[in-house]
Amino acid sequence: MSDPLAGVPSEAVDRALAESADEMGLPEYYSSCVRPLLRMPRTQWPQCCNGGCDPCSETLRRVAAGTLARLGITVLERSDNG
Repeated sequence: MSDPLAGVPSEAVDRALAESADEMGLPEYYSSCVRPLLRMPRTQWPQCCNGGCDPCSETLRRVAAGTLARLGITVLERSDNG
């Protein structure tokens, strides 16, 4: 699977992530939890466990999806292996 962020300047990723996190109310110090999702198929993103986690995986997913949308990158629904 190719890197969906290949060729995207790191400054653009940082800006899109900061804007998405701010929009979703996710504190900046959780950005490191979102970054790995940006390179993963959506099917590999963590699911909410209903355990009251902070931040909830659903928030991380929304921020990742928002970041990719701001960058004009389609969220991958599955891996290349099917």
